[in-house]
Order: sequence, then structure tokens, then C-alpha cells
Amino acid sequence: MQSLSERTAGFTDSVIRRMTRVSMQYGAVNLSQGFPDFEPPKEILDRMAQVAYEDFHQYSITWGSQNFREALAAKQSRCMGRKIDPNTEIVTTCGSTEAMMAAMMTVTNPGDKVIIFSPFYENYGADTILSGAEPIYVPLVPPDFHFDPAVLEDAFRQHPKAMILCNPSNPCGKVFTREELEFIATLAEKHDTYVITDEVYEHIVYAPHKHTYFATLPGMWERTLSCSSLSKTYSITGWRLGYIIAPPNIIDRAKKVHDFLTVGAAAPLQEAVVTGLKFGPDYYDDLLAKYTHKKELFLKGLDELNITHTDPEGAYYVLLDISEFGYESDLEFCEDLAHYVGVGAVPGSSFFREPVNHLIRLHFAKKDETLLEALNRLEGLRTKIKPKK
Repeated sequence: MQSLSERTAGFTDSVIRRMTRVSMQYGAVNLSQGFPDFEPPKEILDRMAQVAYEDFHQYSITWGSQNFREALAAKQSRCMGRKIDPNTEIVTTCGSTEAMMAAMMTVTNPGDKVIIFSPFYENYGADTILSGAEPIYVPLVPPDFHFDPAVLEDAFRQHPKAMILCNPSNPCGKVFTREELEFIATLAEKHDTYVITDEVYEHIVYAPHKHTYFATLPGMWERTLSCSSLSKTYSITGWRLGYIIAPPNIIDRAKKVHDFLTVGAAAPLQEAVVTGLKFGPDYYDDLLAKYTHKKELFLKGLDELNITHTDPEGAYYVLLDISEFGYESDLEFCEDLAHYVGVGAVPGSSFFREPVNHLIRLHFAKKDETLLEALNRLEGLRTKIKPKK
């Protein structure tokens, strides 16, 4: 019998999703996979109930229903400060996961190189390999996760076809400054490189930090594929509604790739979420206030427990330093944490190209009572998990 694909031979299952299963196995508070335990906005749920009895049960237009694209274009035009054409500059996808894959397949050929900052969301490396491309990893240096301009420029000198830019960043919570983005833009233009952005946390950026849409920088619209989703903004991670925004010539190709990948996103859910896309600025102010509160609550609790951690500038993840426990494997530590302490986390090594085994990722997109329960369990961390000799 012939061998299976060599391209995917090195793949493991998603460590993030695996840790959700481990959390369920031990009844742990699941702070591993980044989804909330609170309800989406009531207005969206009410509209979903109505849609169930309306005529939205068959395929929509493959690149997104007209109603959805028009509402999304209006919302993103306000946010990005640029008029987005709903008919030529948007393709609707099955979550930002598919958006990133479709974007990668739209611009890269087998053998091309793609720059990825490390740490990175685990799908980026897989997307690159599935596209037949070769990743070039550039480290973001803790604790502030800055990049070395010289190292990044060396990466661009390898003539990459594309760069992936997650901003705000998962897992480290970095929000790139405008100056950093302008430096990246200069290199992208100089070396004729596409930039594929993942901006799913665009509305969760903590003061005084500001989110800058890369596509809005001078000269960058023509070479940027802006990927995002509605999952985090409206607390609907299971709805799998994402999108790519880009110039018409790029979107025309992305539409074809998307069509053959998934045909189309769920028609009734596209219709139901239009209500949310029409929310005014107050909704996004309230969303940020909610997550600012949760961040302060959780980080204050970690401080009181004397647990070393990062302070995210955006998104809703925090990295904990577990060096004191002396584990050679952060995956083993996370399994013990779920088993003996009752808190689910993700090993940091699943995000870093560098040999990092002393960090774990937790998230705080949970009800206050859930976060307080997790902190209460973490009080027993040092008694239930003994340092390795």
C-alpha cells in the first residue's frame, strides 16, 4: 500500500483542542481553548430564533450572502476608515481559520517562503505547510515580545511571498505599535511581499494601546489580505463566520479558493448575525470594558498568588511562568494541572518555534465566577504539584 501524505506526516492534533478534552476528562475549569462561557448578545439570539422559521436554510451565495456582506462592509468601513465594497472586496468564510487558509492558498505557490512571528497561533505553521510553502520564523522576544528589526529584515531578504501578522497577537497579547507596523510595511513594499493579517481580536485592545489595521497604512491596501471573524467580538465561536477583506483582484481569486474549500458559510447564521454587525459604537466600548474588567480581576488574582505572568496588551490570554516547578515538559505540567489542580491550560511550546517549555497559556474570556473558581483552585497549585528534583 502506498504511503500517506508526506506533507502532513509531522502533524499532531491541535494541542489547544486536546487540552479542552483533558479538561473535560478531569472536570477542570477550562481556561485552555479560547471561548467564553457567557451568552452572545440577546439581540443576536433573538434574531437567530426568528431566522429558524424564515427562508435561509439553503446555500447562500458562496462568497457570502448579500445582506451579510453589506452589513459587514458598512461596519468595517467605519472601523478601518476606508470604504469597503461588499461585492468586490469581501469573501465570507467558515471562520477565520478558513480565511487564513484561503488567503494562504490565494497568494502562495509550493516552494514559496512565508514569514511567521513566534510565538504564533498553531494553525499558521500548518497552513503554510499545507500550501506547500516554507515557514521562516522570526522570534518575538519576551517579556514585551518585541522583534529585532535586523532579524526581521534578514527574513525578508530571503524573498518571502507572504508574511502572517497576528495583531493583537495570540498567545502573547502583543499589540503592534504603529511604528512597528510601518517598519514591516516598508519591508513588505521593498521586497514585494503580501501580508496576511489575523485581526480577530481587533476590538479587544487595552488602553493605552491602539489597534492599527495594517491595510490602512500607506501603500499596504494593495498587498494586504485582512482576515478576521465574528467569533470573539460577538462571543459566537461555534458559528464559524469569518471573512477576508482585500482588493478586488485578490478577492476574485480568494472566492474561487473558498468555493472549493468549503462552498460557503452557514446561511442562517449569516442572516442572524447581521443584527450584531449593525450595533453602534457603544457595543464595542462595552465589550472592551467587559474584558478590561476580566483582565484586571484575573491578573490581580494571579498577583495575589505570586504567580509570574504576562500583562497582555490585547486579546484575552495570559502566559504563566512555571519555571519554579522544574518540568522538562510543559505538556506534562498542563496535564498535571488539569488532573490535580483542576485548571485547564495550554503548553506554551505549542506556540513557540524556539525551545520554550516554561510557559503555559490561560485565557480569561469567562464569567467572573468561573475566573474566581479557577483562581481558588490555583491557590492549591504549589501544594498539589511539587517541583521536580
